This record gives sequence, structure tokens and C-alpha cells, in this order.
Amino acid sequence: MSSYNDNYLDGNAAAGELGNLFAVDITAADGQCSHCGATKAFAQAHLYLDAPGLVARCADCENVLLRMVKVRQRLLLDLRGMAYLSVNLT
Repeated sequence: MSSYNDNYLDGNAAAGELGNLFAVDITAADGQCSHCGATKAFAQAHLYLDAPGLVARCADCENVLLRMVKVRQRLLLDLRGMAYLSVNLT
């Protein structure tokens, strides 16, 4: 049973915010969870918007993959929950 509520969107909901930071569509990128090793498209992550910023969790184990918060004129991005993020440039 999940310890988090089911009030989340999929990772596609982060496209606009992440588009402000990256020149490529990160939601189409493959990433590996640093906790369980699952490799999936970022679009499959569970995205929570009811925090001060964005929180993306692994669809398999609920590990936090990404945190993104805007503070004044700065964007803080924490990707330590991902072992890697692979972007197709073509």
C-alpha cells in the first residue's frame, strides 16, 4: 500500500517548468531511480504539485527523483534521486 496519497499528476506536468531550464524535452528522457534501479521515461514519474515546488517520485518505489523550487530569481534543482538522466538529442 502506498504511503503517499494518490493526488499526483504524471511527469508530463513538469514540461513547462523544466522547459524553462532545459532546451530539450526532459519528460521524454529516460532516467534511472537511484533507489530501486527502475529505468523509465521521466513522463512516467509521479509528480506532486502541492508543495512549495515540484516533487517527482519513482512510479515503482516512490523514491524522490527530482525536486524543483523557485526562490526569488533562482531555480533550485535537486536530481540526486536519479542515478542518471538520458536525453535523446535527435
